[in-house]
Amino acid sequence: MKTALTIAGSDSSGGAGIQADIKTMSANGVYAMSAVTALTAQNTTGVYGILEATPDFLANQLDCIFTDIYPDAVKTGMVSSTALIQVIADKLIQYQAKNIVVDPVMVATSGSRLISEEAVDALKERLLPLATVLTPNIPEAEVLSGLTISDAAGMEAAARSISQRYGCAVLCKGGHQINDADDLLWRDGTAKWFRGRRIHNPNTHGTGCTLSSAIASNLAKGYDLDAAVERAKAYISGALGAMLDLGKGSGPMDHLFDLKGEFVL
Repeated sequence: MKTALTIAGSDSSGGAGIQADIKTMSANGVYAMSAVTALTAQNTTGVYGILEATPDFLANQLDCIFTDIYPDAVKTGMVSSTALIQVIADKLIQYQAKNIVVDPVMVATSGSRLISEEAVDALKERLLPLATVLTPNIPEAEVLSGLTISDAAGMEAAARSISQRYGCAVLCKGGHQINDADDLLWRDGTAKWFRGRRIHNPNTHGTGCTLSSAIASNLAKGYDLDAAVERAKAYISGALGAMLDLGKGSGPMDHLFDLKGEFVL
């Protein structure tokens, strides 16, 4: 069995963060492991508290994983401080991690900010250059590129800028009323659009975590990046299409909608 590691924060309501990542990785047929960067007190209506792991303890978690069950892919999510970003970057370099998917989480679906300005700079300097692929949403792509995105051409300009700056592929995710379900993959100087069907489901808690984890899972299984993105988009469409309805805010998806289906293969 192939293996994947998520380095991210815990979501006490189970819809995003490491809980979503582990469910997604399991549903996509890989063995999931986690290094927890922070505990959060959150639910579908917002984030109400964050308790960070210490840098030493995060390093300890990563040492334990890489020296015992080496991951075939790594996904990073919520990392809210400079010290933790430095630890992650150091360990990924030390253990020559491969298939690194960086979800540059800055703001939760509910609108709660999850990273400090100082940490954004560390993210840019240390973590992004290590990525195989970045998966920013529209607001995150604007922060990383310094450009305003209002249409498809804006997505292409931002993705090109980010890719050139950090030397990695960039999957600029649609949404935010711009190309709702269409994502743009920019790599090696070329653009490829992945068309998706708009699913009218208000419960989108954890979509970013889920997509990046599904991509990492497929990279771990040996799919190339195009195929990994295609399969990940199909998986998330199924999870959204199941129309799970939990909580009082933007609820979670049904990650196990097809537990014995084609996505395990």
